[in-house]
Amino acid sequence: MTLKNRLWTRRQFVASATAAAAAPYVITSTALGGEGRPPASERIVMGGIGIGNMGSGDLGAFLGRNEVQYVAVCEVRQGAAQTAKKRVDDRYKNSDCQIYRDFRDLLARSDIDAVHIATPDHWHAVMVVSACRAGKDVYCQKPESLTVREGRRMVEAARRYGRVVSGGSQRVLDDYGQIAQKCWNGELGTIKEVFVNIGGPSVPCTLGGEPVPPDVDWDLWLGPAPWAPYHPYRLSGTYSINGTGWRSWKDYSGGGMTDWGAHKFGGAMFACGVMDQGPVEVIPPNGKDVQYLTFVFANGLRMYHSPGKGNVDVVGTPNEQLPPKEMPRYKGQGGIYGDFLHCVKTREKPFRDIEYAHRTVSLCHLGNICYELKRPLKWDPIKEVFPSDAEANRLLDRAKREPWILS
Repeated sequence: MTLKNRLWTRRQFVASATAAAAAPYVITSTALGGEGRPPASERIVMGGIGIGNMGSGDLGAFLGRNEVQYVAVCEVRQGAAQTAKKRVDDRYKNSDCQIYRDFRDLLARSDIDAVHIATPDHWHAVMVVSACRAGKDVYCQKPESLTVREGRRMVEAARRYGRVVSGGSQRVLDDYGQIAQKCWNGELGTIKEVFVNIGGPSVPCTLGGEPVPPDVDWDLWLGPAPWAPYHPYRLSGTYSINGTGWRSWKDYSGGGMTDWGAHKFGGAMFACGVMDQGPVEVIPPNGKDVQYLTFVFANGLRMYHSPGKGNVDVVGTPNEQLPPKEMPRYKGQGGIYGDFLHCVKTREKPFRDIEYAHRTVSLCHLGNICYELKRPLKWDPIKEVFPSDAEANRLLDRAKREPWILS
């Protein structure tokens, strides 16, 4: 049953309840809403997949929304799952929240309208595509993909199945909205350059093995990634890119380049109005005339990966005022989470529509590929290939461990 069909109006719900008055039903005040809370029939039923660190934050954000009925959590670490269940049950003063270890079991529930996904990056594409296929709308934490091809598959799934899929970078607008507003207002004239200060690529992991904790399903945590022995520094969700968590390792993440790049390059691309585009050339630093890894766009714009310089620094054209354009903002109320929920109801595209999110993280992937090959690369942002460059094209995707292939 679709959300549109399931979200009755209060009048329809009450009329249905009245017609069935002879049956032994009890319509509680909670079911009918009240105190700013919509009736149960008008709420968006949600579940969460990956409930550690950012997943816990997402859980709290959605759990605090009156239009959401949160019913399930999925997590391969049982301790984290039990903690999340308690938060949900305490919120609703019941014990109804269900725990799932395998995300496919959660997606099989016909009553769930939408999910939020905050697993490590190597799982995102498989889960988003599966959720779209199962008829769920998706809020997916950044960076949305592990490879360029994964990102395009996510966009295709969203469009094919008519799903609302939002990327999870709140900082694009919340942190960099002021500089973006100046750009959209035309105050900085034609934008020539943008300097983006973030970390570098991830690296191969050579950690040895340790015993798997009894409450962790390690094989399921690895999922589509290559098999590797358990180590707490592989599993850890620490935000540091210092070798103590999964964000450091190439099998699971693009490192600081994608983790913070999703925020900062996302803010830069939004400010410059190229959030639906891609570069046409990527040039690595050479220690001479090219100081920073450089992305060149078709309109002449240059973006630099400039670790140690600035934050998101925009260089425009002095004494030039361009005609202002209306800058896109969140829909609905309540930041990026409210934007997603509003679009679930209206079927509009969210502020961080998966196409924009894909374009941003693709830029970061291209940067990592350029660092790996250590040579300039031409890029076709429409076909999303390196023209006549088989070596570079092989790095646009990775093999996945069965059965976790994108079919």
